[in-house]
Amino acid sequence: MDEVKQIVTDINNGNIKPIYFLMGEEPYYIDRISEFIDKNVLAEEEKGFNQMVLYGRDVSIDDIIGNAKRFPMMAERQVVIVKEAQDLSRTIEKLADYAENPQPSTVLVMCYKYKKIDKRKKLYKMVSKNGVIFESKKLYENQVSDWIRRVLGGVKYSIEPKAAQMLVEFLGTDLSKINNELEKLKLIVPAGSQITADQIEENIGISKEFNNFELRKAIGSRDVIKAHRIINYFAQNPKDNPLVVTISLLYSFFAQVLQYHGISDKSQRNVSSSLRINPYFVKDYTEAAHNFPMKKVSRIIALLRDADVKSKGVGAANLPQGDILKELLVKIMA
Repeated sequence: MDEVKQIVTDINNGNIKPIYFLMGEEPYYIDRISEFIDKNVLAEEEKGFNQMVLYGRDVSIDDIIGNAKRFPMMAERQVVIVKEAQDLSRTIEKLADYAENPQPSTVLVMCYKYKKIDKRKKLYKMVSKNGVIFESKKLYENQVSDWIRRVLGGVKYSIEPKAAQMLVEFLGTDLSKINNELEKLKLIVPAGSQITADQIEENIGISKEFNNFELRKAIGSRDVIKAHRIINYFAQNPKDNPLVVTISLLYSFFAQVLQYHGISDKSQRNVSSSLRINPYFVKDYTEAAHNFPMKKVSRIIALLRDADVKSKGVGAANLPQGDILKELLVKIMA
């Protein structure tokens, strides 16, 4: 993210603000920025007396302000990092007066995860004026593959589109989990190399043949035999392949196929932009749209909604998830 890079660049250039209020639904960047400040603002020999980590559940706003107003010892600055600051959400506005006139020799870092402060109130306005407000927004599923490619590209790696999609479907949109797996892969795959689906399968344990991506592709191409093979594998391994995830991903796929039908310019570039997908996967949507006319896609979306209700026990008490998925596949392919 450009905003993250700018914060890092400013700190490296000595343009350090007295307050960093890091908030939002995605904790990954909040952790990364606070870790960077932790490691880089003070020299190692200065940290003993001038760097402290507090936790929102253990302190009050008054405690934080008291620590922030202290003067550094034998150093130009002190750093105060407050983790889990969202635990102070009921009283967080009390920090506004300090933010209006912050201690210039203190770097106060508030890690306010999963929540946001009210932009209409004084705290937001004062931090915006005298410090940095960073909002870490949750990425949509269709944005995570690009994020993986950017992260790997920054350290001279590349990744196959299928391999990136496998990570997203297995790990979801949790950037911290994905980053942990990428760190493991970087220990195994030589720098400058491309990470492949085979390496994902061998080192992370995601099957390159029996996964939701391959199921979606098999259904889109009307490959009944392959689709049944994958579903049977899912039925035998329900814990690793939750029905709710499969239905959600199929729903997203057919919603995009429906959108594809409504696009007048079906060039690869326009479809990729309109559906927010990698150009590599456009052919899968073209094939699915050819095999499933618009009316059929609308019926499939209704079938997926019914299957979702059944998966939650409504109208299908004690029905195995594998049976719900098999019934769904038969109806889709009919």
